[in-house]
Amino acid sequence: MDGTVLVADDDRTIRTVLTQALTRAGCKVHATSSLVTLMRWVEEGKGDLVISDVVMPDGNGLEQLPQISAIRPDLPVIVISAQNTIMTAIKAAEADAYDYLPKPFDLPDLMKRAARGLEMKPRRTPAALVNDAEPDDLPLVGRTPAMQSLYRLVARVMNTPLSVLVTGESGTGKSLIAKAIHDFSDRRTQPYVVANAADLEGMDGPQALLSRAKGGSLVFDEVSDLPEAMQARIVRMLDALGETAPRIMATSRNDLMQALEDGTLREDLYYRLAGVTVSMPPLRDRVDDIPLLAQHFLARAEQQGTPPRQLGSSAIDLMRAYTWPGNVRQLENVVHRLVVTSSNAEIHRPEVEQVLGSQPAIEPLQTGSSEKLSGSVAQHLKRYFDLHGGTLPPAGLYQRILREVEAPLLEIALDATSGNQAKCAELLGINRNTLRKKITELDIHVTRRRKMM
Repeated sequence: MDGTVLVADDDRTIRTVLTQALTRAGCKVHATSSLVTLMRWVEEGKGDLVISDVVMPDGNGLEQLPQISAIRPDLPVIVISAQNTIMTAIKAAEADAYDYLPKPFDLPDLMKRAARGLEMKPRRTPAALVNDAEPDDLPLVGRTPAMQSLYRLVARVMNTPLSVLVTGESGTGKSLIAKAIHDFSDRRTQPYVVANAADLEGMDGPQALLSRAKGGSLVFDEVSDLPEAMQARIVRMLDALGETAPRIMATSRNDLMQALEDGTLREDLYYRLAGVTVSMPPLRDRVDDIPLLAQHFLARAEQQGTPPRQLGSSAIDLMRAYTWPGNVRQLENVVHRLVVTSSNAEIHRPEVEQVLGSQPAIEPLQTGSSEKLSGSVAQHLKRYFDLHGGTLPPAGLYQRILREVEAPLLEIALDATSGNQAKCAELLGINRNTLRKKITELDIHVTRRRKMM
């Protein structure tokens, strides 16, 4: 690396670490805890790259970016911040920051970005945003690398005309991402329309949709679930879009590659929608975000009039260890129940155990044609125990695991025998009265029908 780097951060340790690392890499470094000093250096023409914190004793680093850009248009700025929400990434992008990293940052990663910043011109993001939303008002919270990468992608694509396909499991926040892309784009004053199959029916359905959306955003929710005829209508509609057409987005919880192979998703529709694909990570893959999200939901509940609550360390540890098959939506519901049922200001582990006791324990089983069910079960159970980091899962695990395997087994067996309970009991090798008891306990709906051969 070659060049002079200006470092601005009120944390002395961070200034020291960055100074040492950049110096070892061959750079000259000027470090300060003051934005006033940083701006003086910029005005004097010093530095080939700026690394700046956001919250400083004498101002806000993000608010200085337009001034830096006006004085030195070709001076790249890397923003580092402990404010780990999508708004920080968006504001950094709108202010023409070269790059953005959350705190705590990975030093080797920051060094690579600094090297690229010294070698190339800063990237420009078109059309500045004007939005009064505060970071705490947004439900898209996370400091993990997966979420920070997602934030940067959203900031890059929000003001482009490209179609956007948002994928991810149920409860991960796909609709929130689609709405954020609209709300913080230059289309935010135009309508945001979520379409379903009924909206596409009739001769005038597609045209009516376009008229409602105008130059805003048109979103097809769970697009792979739409019937083939509706997918064909969307393809024809997209092929006829004019210059003032809305931005097209779609969401899907399904594996779209598998949907293409199965024929449940038209290939021509997929390629028209997948201009940019945004993949929402499941909550189990961003465990470090669980305390942030839980705190966000606690704060929201308090704003809505519930008594203030906080999570004890053991309660947080247990929540971090849980696999959250329902993702962020499930976490929100659990926190809400804890707020309502807890009688103390601090929520402890036993209360969390009680609420999670009735929740699913592991992810849905996924088996390949060559994989034994026992191997898949063992894999999921091992991962579930490993996630607890040496602590035990909530009590009652045996019954929860049996229930998760038993319910789909009975449902599929009943379906295979056309709802004939005598045949189903024989197939399973259990007593008919036992089967009836299980159907009641597991709340399984039985439909008796004639088997079509």
